[in-house]
Order: sequence, then C-alpha cells, then structure tokens
Amino acid sequence: MSTEVLERPELKDADTGPEMFHYVRKEKIAESAVMGTFVVALCGETFPVTKAAKPGSPVCPACKEIYDSWGD
Repeated sequence: MSTEVLERPELKDADTGPEMFHYVRKEKIAESAVMGTFVVALCGETFPVTKAAKPGSPVCPACKEIYDSWGD
C-alpha cells in the first residue's frame, strides 16, 4: 500500500468558516472522484473528493502533524 498523500477538501457549509483541505492516500483519490466513494483523511475525517487544493489552501492541522511525523 502506498503512503503517498495529497491534499483534498472536506465539504463544509458556508457557515463553518474556510474550507479545510486534508491529506488522503493517493490511490483513493481517483476512485473517489469518479465513483463518489468516501475517502478517509489521515486525521480520520471522511468525505468524497470534490476538488484539488490550490497552493496556499488551508490544510487540516491534524493531518499536517501526522504527515510531518512520517518524515522522521
């Protein structure tokens, strides 16, 4: 199983603040985008992939902490 991850969005209502992007296993992204299946982010959030993050997009702090810990 690959441990590569990409940033992907969690669906948010307009009232909940800025959209937060999460780290998700790379091999699950295309399946979710095509089939509408839910993915599980490193932090445990589940959501369907709807769009890619743009540079500078806000990233989930919990996902970032987990991802950064893998570099040790």
